[in-house]
Amino acid sequence: MTTLPFIGFLVVAGLFLLTRWINIMAEYERAVVFRLGRILEKPKGPGLVLILWPIDRMVKVSLRTVVLDVPPQDIITKDNVSVKVNAVVYFRVLEPTKAIVEVENFLFATSQLAQTTLRSILGQTELDQLLSERETLNDQLQTVIDQQTDPWGIKVSMVEVKHVDLPQEMQRAMAKQAEAEREKRAKVIHASGELQASESLAQAANAISANPVTLQLRYLQTLSDIATERNSTILFPLPLELLRAFGSFMSGGPQEPKE
Repeated sequence: MTTLPFIGFLVVAGLFLLTRWINIMAEYERAVVFRLGRILEKPKGPGLVLILWPIDRMVKVSLRTVVLDVPPQDIITKDNVSVKVNAVVYFRVLEPTKAIVEVENFLFATSQLAQTTLRSILGQTELDQLLSERETLNDQLQTVIDQQTDPWGIKVSMVEVKHVDLPQEMQRAMAKQAEAEREKRAKVIHASGELQASESLAQAANAISANPVTLQLRYLQTLSDIATERNSTILFPLPLELLRAFGSFMSGGPQEPKE
């Protein structure tokens, strides 16, 4: 009877050891195994992974892309404008052994590196560049961060500046500048229209002066339009040329001067 507790203890200990020895790695996971403090050459997984606990110690590493949100950073641009900028970093572990051995906590280290690099690079640019050249700055940030994390076995695939928070004074100044630019374009367009209209009027005046009958017909057309659209009495001055032409028409054409 005294052997039953001992047998039960052995069964429980065996089950416990089996749960520590038998591990299943997902497709996106790798196991970095340390045996007596020394790391094995190649990470294990995916699938069934057997380790000899407590001789072996296993550290799981995910190979999926990590989306790291960089908190807003206070940045003073090259033209002395204080702004808050936040970004997002996309990276993944390519070499699990380096990610565990070369750095204590690769997630925290990558986050801190992204923050310092963001302040360093964006602090060397002017505000106009920061607002208009986002793609160029994103590529520059990605290149610098990727070079720094390469010894850790981490690949930074993309860095995106998400938001630039400007001071209220700068927002009002930029709004005034944009309004002035719109007014400038409106005045240029209006002046261009006036120039085209004056050129058209000059061409019409030249055409009318070449043929006096055209001017007389224009007067008659204007009288007809006014009579159709207005009900009040209108005094319309008639040129003498129109009266002479009308008199000649009524008398049967221009008469020859007498000898």
